[in-house]
Amino acid sequence: MAPVKQRHVPVMLSEVLQYLNPQKGEVYVDATFGNGGYSKAILEAEDCKVIALDRDPNVRVRANEMKNMYGARFEFRAGQFGNFADLVPEKINGAVFDIGVSSMQLDDAERGFSFAKEAALDMRMSCEGTSAADIVNGYGEKELADLIYEFGEERKSRQIAARIVAARHQKPIETTTELANIIYGVIHKRAGEIDPATRTFQALRIAVNDELSELVRGLNGAASRLYSGGRLVVVDFHSLEDRIVKNFMKENGGKKIRVSKYAPELVQDDSLFASVSKVIVPTAAECAQNPRARSAKLRYAVRR
Repeated sequence: MAPVKQRHVPVMLSEVLQYLNPQKGEVYVDATFGNGGYSKAILEAEDCKVIALDRDPNVRVRANEMKNMYGARFEFRAGQFGNFADLVPEKINGAVFDIGVSSMQLDDAERGFSFAKEAALDMRMSCEGTSAADIVNGYGEKELADLIYEFGEERKSRQIAARIVAARHQKPIETTTELANIIYGVIHKRAGEIDPATRTFQALRIAVNDELSELVRGLNGAASRLYSGGRLVVVDFHSLEDRIVKNFMKENGGKKIRVSKYAPELVQDDSLFASVSKVIVPTAAECAQNPRARSAKLRYAVRR
C-alpha cells in the first residue's frame, strides 16, 4: 500500500488546539485521523495521549509512522467515528472531529470523490460497501432526485435525476467525468461560480458513507465518553453538517432559567454541557493560504 500523500493541511489548527486545550497526562481522541494533522499537533502541544480513529484503510501507513514517532502516546483504532462509543470505551478528556472528505481523498483520483479527475465513480471512504456508481445506476428517478435535493441542496435535482436515468438507458454511468458532464447538460459551467457538479457529488458522497447519521452517532458517542470538563471540538464544512452540530450542542447545552428579574440567568444542571460556543470561522489569512478553509466552521462544548 502506497504511503499517504502529505498534502493535507489541517483546517483551523490553532483554534482547535486553543479550544481543545490539551494538558499533560490527559487522553484525547482524533475522531477523523486522515493524515494525522490534528493528532500530531496535539501530541506536540503537550505530553498527552491521542487515540486516533479512521475508517479509511489507506491511512494505516501514516498511523504506523505516527506510532513509530510517539510510541505509547499514540494509538490507532480502525473504524468509523459513528461507532465512537464502541471504539473508545474508556473516559477521555477531549475529542476533535474534522467532518467530511479530506484533501488526501480528493487528491487520490482513484477514489472517485472529485469530478475534476477521471476515475471510477466510487466515493467509499471505507473502500467497501455500496459505491456512488451503484446508487447512480440503481436508484429510481424519484429516489435519485430526492437524494440530490436532500443531501446536496440542489434546486435542479429533478432535472439532473431525469438526465441520469436517460443516460444510463444507453450505458451504465461508470466514471466521475461521465456524471459531471451529464450535470453540465442541466446546469452550465460559468467562470467564477461554484462548479455545477459540486452539490450532486456532495449528495452522493454523503449517501455512500451515511455521513449525517454517522455524525449524530459520533457526537453522542464522544459526549458520553468525556470526563467532567472534557471538551468536544468540531470543524465542519457545509450547512447540513453544521446544522446537526449546532443543534446537538444547543439541545445539550442546558436551558437558561431566571429565578427573578433581578437575578442572573442560571443554567439547569441536568444538561450535558456546561458551556457551548458560538460559531467560530477561520481567519482571512488562513483562507487565503488554504482555500479548503473558506467554508469551515468550528464549534466546541465543555462537558458538565
